[in-house]
Amino acid sequence: MYSDDDFIQLSALQHFIFCPRQCALSYIEQVWEENLFTAEGGIMHDRAHAEGFETRDGVRIERGMPLRSERLGLNGKADVVEFHKSGGTWQPFPVEYKHGKPKENNCDKVQLCAQALCLEEMLKNKIENGAIFYGKTRHRLEVVFNDALRQETEDVAQRVHEFIRAGLTPKPVYSKKCESCSLVDACKPKALEQAASVMRYLKEAIKE
Repeated sequence: MYSDDDFIQLSALQHFIFCPRQCALSYIEQVWEENLFTAEGGIMHDRAHAEGFETRDGVRIERGMPLRSERLGLNGKADVVEFHKSGGTWQPFPVEYKHGKPKENNCDKVQLCAQALCLEEMLKNKIENGAIFYGKTRHRLEVVFNDALRQETEDVAQRVHEFIRAGLTPKPVYSKKCESCSLVDACKPKALEQAASVMRYLKEAIKE
């Protein structure tokens, strides 16, 4: 169990897998900068979070639903939770909205699975799957919450708690994904990596 001060945002799990330095800048140093991608993503989330409840084609739709897990120390909001009728009960189906396209790693799936784990704890109801809607492809990717993804999500949640508690920001490592990051100017991955390379060169030269 975690105290309220120790709770972390669900989105921190996605940031941590995508780039630990990005996670540290956002959740340890509290740095935030806007770019085209975050602005467009923000518009998508604002639309998804628009307060309201509706029923469409027999599906109950809840937007901007607050989520919390006492066990994992997580909180945040679900973009959309659909409730599908199954027998005599309504089965929750979380839907996360992303601006881009499916990632090569599991960062988006872990974030969605964390939402499902919160819902399970809150509603006492097992959730088998959910979906991620990608704005670039205009397509829903269905995600199955199998044992492997659940375990990965819990492991990442624990690692992020330890990471934020340590309060240390990793050094930058430049890669192609840096160009789409809203924190690239604050992070300065190329400049700091080059400076580190120069320092290593000077140290080696002195040894010789």
